[in-house]
Amino acid sequence: MKMDWLPYAVVLAAVLGGWKVFNNTSRKVLRPNDFQQFELKEKTILSHNTAIYRFKLPRAHDILGLPIGQHISLAATIAGQPKEVVRSYTPISSDEDKGYFDLLIKSYPTGNISKHVASLMVGQNMKVKGPKGAMVYTPNMVRHFGMIAGGTGITPMLQIIKAIIRGREAGDVTEVDLLFANVNPEDILLKEDLDALAKNDAKFRVHYVLNNPPEKWEGGVGFVTADMIKAKLPAPAKDIKVLICGPPPMISAMKKATESLGYTKARPVSKLEDQVFCF
Repeated sequence: MKMDWLPYAVVLAAVLGGWKVFNNTSRKVLRPNDFQQFELKEKTILSHNTAIYRFKLPRAHDILGLPIGQHISLAATIAGQPKEVVRSYTPISSDEDKGYFDLLIKSYPTGNISKHVASLMVGQNMKVKGPKGAMVYTPNMVRHFGMIAGGTGITPMLQIIKAIIRGREAGDVTEVDLLFANVNPEDILLKEDLDALAKNDAKFRVHYVLNNPPEKWEGGVGFVTADMIKAKLPAPAKDIKVLICGPPPMISAMKKATESLGYTKARPVSKLEDQVFCF
């Protein structure tokens, strides 16, 4: 190399090196006040009406920037609706996953956003903004979580459970008992994942409840009851929380059941400090 070119080569190397560092830096992409378009990268069908939708982030090292326990808003213009429809969802991925985020969504006949997402083709976009929500998980914030989930209400629970288990090496000793209610055995979403987590972590236990159980079923039967909560979840105490997520009728019933057992009455809109927190 000619000596005349050496300064330029040094500058070029510095610029390229700086760009490489910048390009490999994890960047939070969510904006709480602005919807952004994210491309559907992949769709994994789980059943006739449920799938995992993987949305691509702008760069391979980008992260969503979603605190554990919070959720995002999805928006779409739906034919027949007078204004844009917005619904909240909790990703089953986390900021440990770079370049994408995953949503587990069950499509309901009357669900505007869920049907819209189900109709998306790979390569099409979805409007998203966030973070949202009053729950922000921090390690050892309580001694013991009791969780009650119905159907796709498992998503915020799974997000928190995974964060707790990831934090074991750093000293997170939180115990978790999960009551997971569904109608039929095939409706139990992510059962293999939950069973694997429970098998490998003695402080996490999952208890399944089915309306229509198969023969020789050893789990709970029917709806989640106060007796089930008393038997499986931590008793009322200052250092425990009960988290609830599921269909509105279930949430209403669980609020009454927990209050009858001596837990602090759930507020209409939950706050982080509440003993009974409803997503």
